[in-house]
Amino acid sequence: MKILLLLSCGHMVVDIYQGALPAILPFLKDRLDLSYTVAGTILIASNLTSSVIQPLFGFLSDKKEKAYLLPLGTFAAGAGFSLLAGAGHYLLILPLVAISGFGIAAYHPEGFKTARFFTGQKMATGMSVFAVGGNLGNALGPIIALSIVNYFGFSSLPWMFLPAAAFTIGIIALRKSVAIPATDRPAAAENTPPIPRRAHRAMIVIICVIIMRTWTQIGLMTYIPFYYIDVLKQDPVFAGKLVSMLLLGGAFGTLAGSPLADRWGHRLWLRFSMLGSFFLFPLILHLQGFLLSVAVTLFGAVLISTFSVTVVMGQNLLPRNLGVASGLIVGFAIGAGGIGVTLLGILADHFGVPFAFKCIGFLPLAGFLISLLLEYPLKKTA
Repeated sequence: MKILLLLSCGHMVVDIYQGALPAILPFLKDRLDLSYTVAGTILIASNLTSSVIQPLFGFLSDKKEKAYLLPLGTFAAGAGFSLLAGAGHYLLILPLVAISGFGIAAYHPEGFKTARFFTGQKMATGMSVFAVGGNLGNALGPIIALSIVNYFGFSSLPWMFLPAAAFTIGIIALRKSVAIPATDRPAAAENTPPIPRRAHRAMIVIICVIIMRTWTQIGLMTYIPFYYIDVLKQDPVFAGKLVSMLLLGGAFGTLAGSPLADRWGHRLWLRFSMLGSFFLFPLILHLQGFLLSVAVTLFGAVLISTFSVTVVMGQNLLPRNLGVASGLIVGFAIGAGGIGVTLLGILADHFGVPFAFKCIGFLPLAGFLISLLLEYPLKKTA
């Protein structure tokens, strides 16, 4: 548990920078007089380097244990983000965003791979301890960054480097404790049987379900402000709280849902999460005030409760390639789902924000239908 908590702290730190970038983007836009299109390319660069490229770092991690990716990734994530305060030109912004993104991408596969060896028999439960750090980091990032900028000015953004520096020093000091036990390494590689093609097909199905889940989550994070501020003319602060409640609900669901998945089965819980989210979504459209906050929190808890579960499922399907499996599940699938949210923008431009907002509610249903094709765990064949 101590190692899982340490790794979870690092997960929280790197995801603080991932969550903070969209929050400071308006300040970068104003300082450099950027267009919305150009500002959007900054987020695309961040998404590509921090998420989509993760399988590559997973591949490198699987070749040989690379524990140095944990401190190096954290350091790069914090350094690239913090130096944005001194970037006076758009061409300097992109390399710094890329450095931070590469750091985030480097930490995740190695972190999930290392965490697996300390989870015990209840893998999803143990993995949830590591995964919840990322949920908290994404929720805290905007709050910390905006607090620093609002109270001390944009030039004080380098203070954001402190969490990365503290964790980098800490994990280097405890590097021997974090090392994967030597007796466990062969079990994850040489002594495992060849991976059947059915495992690859199951992996593709899981990735497709995660894309639907991520599309739903990021779609709500993006369109809750548009819907409640621009369409319903409600308090912007209330809209911001709804987004925070969604993410905090997801953090709670990650911890609470994983033990249930270990008890009832990973595939069953994945299907329950998708179908449950589909039936909960209409509450968000029809409730108001406090009850709306409760509904959004509950929706986030149910939707995101499979975050660590899907990581374990992917690792179980590809036991010889734990890093690649983690990179595909956490990086590529989530990154692809995030990019897909741009389609909601097309719907909003042509049919209006309310139509696009309501379409989000059907994505969990699509995820559930896709999950019906999933063979997991794989049945033994002669």
